[in-house]
Amino acid sequence: MAFRFFKILLIFNIGLCLSQAQESIPIQLTQDKDTLVDGMVQSVKAVEAIKDSTSIKALADNELAAKFDEKWFEELYNNALFDTIYKSVTELTFEEVDYPELPTDTLKARLKELDARTPFNVEYNPALESVIKSYLKHRRKSIQKLITLSGFYFPMFERELDNHNIPLEIKYLAIVESALKPKAKSRVGATGLWQFMFSTGKIYGLDVSSYVDERSDPLKSTEAAAKYLSKLYEIFGDWDLALAAYNSGPGNVSKAIRRSGGYKNYWNIRHNLPRETAGYLPAFLANMYIFEFAEEHGFKKIKPEFALVETDTVRVKHMITLDQVSELTGTPVEKLQFLNPSYKLDIIPFIKDENYVLRLPRDVVGTFVNNEEAIYAFVKEEFAKREKPLPKFFNANDRIRYTVRSGDYLGRIARNYGVRVSDLKRWNGLRSNNLKIGQRLTVYPRRPYAQASNASSKKTTTNPITGDITTYTVRSGDSLWSISQKFPGVSVQNIKEWNGISGTKLKPGMKLKISKS
Repeated sequence: MAFRFFKILLIFNIGLCLSQAQESIPIQLTQDKDTLVDGMVQSVKAVEAIKDSTSIKALADNELAAKFDEKWFEELYNNALFDTIYKSVTELTFEEVDYPELPTDTLKARLKELDARTPFNVEYNPALESVIKSYLKHRRKSIQKLITLSGFYFPMFERELDNHNIPLEIKYLAIVESALKPKAKSRVGATGLWQFMFSTGKIYGLDVSSYVDERSDPLKSTEAAAKYLSKLYEIFGDWDLALAAYNSGPGNVSKAIRRSGGYKNYWNIRHNLPRETAGYLPAFLANMYIFEFAEEHGFKKIKPEFALVETDTVRVKHMITLDQVSELTGTPVEKLQFLNPSYKLDIIPFIKDENYVLRLPRDVVGTFVNNEEAIYAFVKEEFAKREKPLPKFFNANDRIRYTVRSGDYLGRIARNYGVRVSDLKRWNGLRSNNLKIGQRLTVYPRRPYAQASNASSKKTTTNPITGDITTYTVRSGDSLWSISQKFPGVSVQNIKEWNGISGTKLKPGMKLKISKS
């Protein structure tokens, strides 16, 4: 009973703070005596009643604006953009492109201007012209999306690059590497905005564990990329070669120099580089040109939904989930996921000697800090009631080999390891979704996994969509996270996918389909 009162008091405080901040409702409380001690009734100034005014869930959002937000977050999380740019780099053909809107003489003049103001070799050549015109002709929609996203990421890139005395134009490298997707993962397991492999990320201080992948942390990965690029430039003394080495490794660049007879100009050694790297620098230069001359080509520089300066961080003092933060502060979980992409399970761990932080919108930070003790007390109570253990914290492996078992299919395997079906197919050269029992698959997991024995694995082969299903009726106070805790092996994302839920709002009485494990 005492805790229930405490919980109501906590939510009331948070709801009150948010109401005052967002809607400026003039509520004044006057208290004559300590009601908890003497039992006297508190005197409250009369105000117009709001339904369920003591619950944070009573705070209503603008319906039209919420729909805009949903579209924005869908764009932020959609990895299709990464797939298309990855394909465009690896499959460049350098064929002549008919694009009369950009005369060759105009392009030559602009490239000469870029060459003069940047440390890169931006001299005109037909291959570069082909890439630029191909992008302008066939990728206008994708480029506009990237220009919009860049409004959020480029300021933080420029700050780190400037701190390490690196050309600010290097920011365009993240477009070629990841299409500005913090959780982008290549076919060989490179991850994040700057596409660090597991081993390289470790060398430059990026932690990878069951809960955290700092390769997906925008600030930490950018700092690591700046250090790595500085070292490559120190080795080669040329930014074009440094970028080529960043993509394929210093050894491949050195071999290309040897095979070309000692040439050090990228364009002279390009034919001796791996196919992907051969298109890498032209793609970088093409994107740099288009971004630098975006307005001349009719692109709009749209202000992003929110900027980095409109957020702040709080060091966590206890394990907490993004779903809990969303429930207590009223911040959409999609926004929290976007601001905290390095937490693989949407759980922020508390580990001794580690400084894990929660990034929040500035208008929420004050409320969170002001109610910190109450929030952590509530969180501890929630964890104490969980019906299944949380994943054990451990360092992740770079790659695993998975043996297909009876009842397996690509969707199940992809979900178990937190990857996409398209990832599995690309890593293993699969042209269809068909699998054979005993087939070996290469997997680069994004979530913790356990090597299960054949005996134990047979217990978890039920089809999670068409197999043994139970129906759960939503009760007052339920959240997606609290419901997931009642069913072993079930995540918030599972529930959302099985029931076609895009947000986090639930209504009492709602029926949810849950797969039994």
